[in-house]
Order: sequence, then structure tokens, then C-alpha cells
Amino acid sequence: MFNIMIFHNRKTFFIILSAIVFIVLFFSNPQSMSMQSVDINYADTAWMIVASAVVLLMTPGLAFFYGGMVSKKNVISTMLQSFIALGVISLLWVLFDFSLAFGDTVNGWGIIGNPFQYTFLNNLDANNSNIPYLLFALFQLKFAIITPAIITGSFAERIRFRSYLLFMILFCVLIYAPLAHMTWAIGIKGYGGLYVLDFAGGTVVHMSAGSAALAGALYLGKRKKEKTEPANIPFIILGTGLLWFGWFGFNAGSALAANYDAVIAFANTNIASASSMITWVLFDRFLNKKYRLLELA
Repeated sequence: MFNIMIFHNRKTFFIILSAIVFIVLFFSNPQSMSMQSVDINYADTAWMIVASAVVLLMTPGLAFFYGGMVSKKNVISTMLQSFIALGVISLLWVLFDFSLAFGDTVNGWGIIGNPFQYTFLNNLDANNSNIPYLLFALFQLKFAIITPAIITGSFAERIRFRSYLLFMILFCVLIYAPLAHMTWAIGIKGYGGLYVLDFAGGTVVHMSAGSAALAGALYLGKRKKEKTEPANIPFIILGTGLLWFGWFGFNAGSALAANYDAVIAFANTNIASASSMITWVLFDRFLNKKYRLLELA
């Protein structure tokens, strides 16, 4: 009988993660410059490269945000939970997770993609449009990275690191990839002809992360210590600023072009963030008779 506790063994985890690294290194097929499509729009491509880099910055921002909120003894471990997603999810995405999310649907079910279609990010150039499909894959990778990192806020200080690694891998394979496929990969009709519209991850990223976070909190139960003084408020402010900055790439980049849709998303991102900040400041002032930096963030 298979014993899932084997995944809590340090040697087992080291072997598995090392194997993933070596597979990606030695079996990936480097993209050739000669494969470029003449239809690629260089302005759109430049913007999407910038947007992808900006979205990646959100995960370190989230690490500072969560790390500043926990107790002093758990700052490093909490930040590590976000940072490790940069490595683990990147390799998983290259191996087969992008194929699961954006490959041709299996058996016409509309639930999951062909896991072998884009293995090691091969066979992408046939789908080049205004931007290289490889760039699209990398942009979507940044969404996949931050999603499990968001969940960590619900079980911060309460879960073993090896258990979190296993959870992160299973979540991205069994939850994130199918949801991304059903929402984004099978055309405007979406799964079952439901016409799901998700411009920038409201369903795929935030609803999945929120549901997983709620499930995790319910499973772990009530905290023994209900209130913890934040370890580092400047960390929280720094994280807030990085997340706000990253949202411009997250939302405006989802237009997949340097166009007016991107400008509208860019403007709405800033206006909505500013409005929510001022609303919460006024609400906190009304309830507590003072302005607090932590509540502002």
C-alpha cells in the first residue's frame, strides 16, 4: 500500500526536486531565433516582456507582505513559502503544467489539456500571434507562481515546509491547471458553453486561491493564539507597494497587447486600489478613532 508519508522524508523530496531540475536541464529544447513569426508585433512583445517581469515581482512583494504580519520567529519561514514557488512552479510549468492548462483538451471534455503537447515548452511556435506563444507561456507562468503563494496567508506559521511543497505541487496540477484550461484555453464559450469571462485571473487565480485558503483554514481549525503583533510593519508597506506595482502588469498585461484595453486596465487598477485604500482608512478612522498604517496596507 502506498504510504503518502514518504513525501515527508527529506531524502525523498531532495531526489524528486533534483530529478525535476535535471529533466528540465537536459531534455528541454532551446527555442531557435529562426522560429520567429513575421506576424509578431514588436511593441506588443516588448510590453508583454515588461508585464511578465512586473508580475513576477508580485511574489517577492507578497513574501514581504505576509512576512511582516507574522510573529518574529516565523518571518523567514513565511517569506520562504512565497519565494519557493518561484522555483518549484517554474519547473513544474516547463515540465507539463502549461500543457495541462493550455494544451488541446483531452477527449473533448474541456477539463484538462494534453500533458505532452507542450512538454518542456516545445511545439509553441505554431501558435505565435501578435506575441510569441513562448512569451504567453511565461506570462501565464507568473500567474501560476503567485496563486499558491497567496494561499499561504491562511496557514502562515501553522504548516510544515515539506507539507507545503507537496500541497503546492498537487494544487497546481489538480486545481490550477484544470481551472485555467476550463476558463482560458478552450475558447470564448468556456467549459460547457458557460461563456466564462476572466480577463485577469479573478476566477483562475483569486477564486481558486481563496477557496483553497478557506479549506486550509477550516481543516487546521482555530488558532491557539488569536492575535499576533506584526513583526515588521515596514515589510508590510514594502510588500503593499510591490503588489500595487505588480498589479499594473497583472491586469494591463492581460490585454496581451499594447493597446487601449491595456490602458483601461492600467487606469482601473490604480483608481480601484486608491479608492479601496482611502475607503478602508476612513472606515478604520470611524471604528477606532485613529489612522493606522497596518490597516492602510
